[in-house]
Amino acid sequence: MKSLFAEIDKLQKNINKHRPINAGLIKQIREYYRIGLTYSSNALEGNSLTESETKVVLEDGITIGGKPLRDHYEAIGHAQAYDFLYKLIKDKKITQSVIKKLHKLFYEKIDKDNAGKYRKVRAIITGSKYPLPAPKDIPVLIKKFVDKINSLYKKKHPVELAAIAHKEFVFIHPFVDGNGRVARLLMNLILLQHGYNIAIIPPVVRAQYIQTLEKARKDDSGFMKLIANMVKETQKDYLRLLG
Repeated sequence: MKSLFAEIDKLQKNINKHRPINAGLIKQIREYYRIGLTYSSNALEGNSLTESETKVVLEDGITIGGKPLRDHYEAIGHAQAYDFLYKLIKDKKITQSVIKKLHKLFYEKIDKDNAGKYRKVRAIITGSKYPLPAPKDIPVLIKKFVDKINSLYKKKHPVELAAIAHKEFVFIHPFVDGNGRVARLLMNLILLQHGYNIAIIPPVVRAQYIQTLEKARKDDSGFMKLIANMVKETQKDYLRLLG
């Protein structure tokens, strides 16, 4: 992992050489990843909208014929949660209120009653052999999660910290739905707060993503490597956009 982190740090230095970046270009890049992250994160969970259809929904407000209304709501909600990340960059921490807000923004059009609220029912992850925490344990587990991540902010490499936050949040699974998307938003919030660009996990690696996340209960090396590679690939894409 050290060599992979070294590659990431080298790419980050190249990105930093372009700063300060023209405000107009920053706006365009942010919009580019708004669509890209919304599409990819939703697609990982089975959303049927293509990237171009996601762009039409978000930029033009047009519904796509033959596609479920829920898929449209997921795109709109995720984009709103993505926009919210940029208001949190200077905070250098995560909080329970931020976690709940991200979920509420994403989920409110889908299920207003459960949006931004920890689940009150038992849940399972399809295909996983590991049981999820009981609803009564979630508040304490989330508090411990937040305290742990904040305590590691200056002790871990940002990419490692982002991956830790992602996997441990998913293992708690505090909401009735949308946990994977909130986990990826938290991961990207941590990257942004450390001066990195967001990382996109494309649907093409979905099987590997699910497998390494499942194995991460006992050995997270594969998941860490996957996330680090996704950061690296997104950095290369960012440099391409910068010319």
